[in-house]
Amino acid sequence: MIKITFTAAAIVAGLLASHADAREDKPARAAAMFERLDANSDGKLSLAEIEARSAERFARADANNDGALSIEELRAAGDARRAKRADRMMQRLDANDDGSLTRAEMEARRNPAEMLARLDTDKDGALSAEEFAEARQHHRHGKKGKPASE
Repeated sequence: MIKITFTAAAIVAGLLASHADAREDKPARAAAMFERLDANSDGKLSLAEIEARSAERFARADANNDGALSIEELRAAGDARRAKRADRMMQRLDANDDGSLTRAEMEARRNPAEMLARLDTDKDGALSAEEFAEARQHHRHGKKGKPASE
């Protein structure tokens, strides 16, 4: 049980901590995205501006311009998003700018003890399967892995 709990904690730490900087950058990225979406620079997003962004994303993914997205086009669009995310991760974590990430660079920003304390809702010093699942669910929805009880 201890080994499984430790392994689960390590997995959660990896899933959540690798995006710690991304969470810190969210306000700046959100502001930049808002600025891009606000086509008329009035400080508000209209339905037309939101719909225009949606149409742009669809058009970028529709490589053959047939008005429909094939599975290949969807995969390619996903690959492009993953590549951008990987590029941002490299920029954030590559401390010596050598174009590769060592394990030390990957782990430099992690604090497993802090994460465990935050995610361990029953404060028993370990993550249960339920706490682990809840953390993963919240992480997927951009809630910093924080359990609902916080």
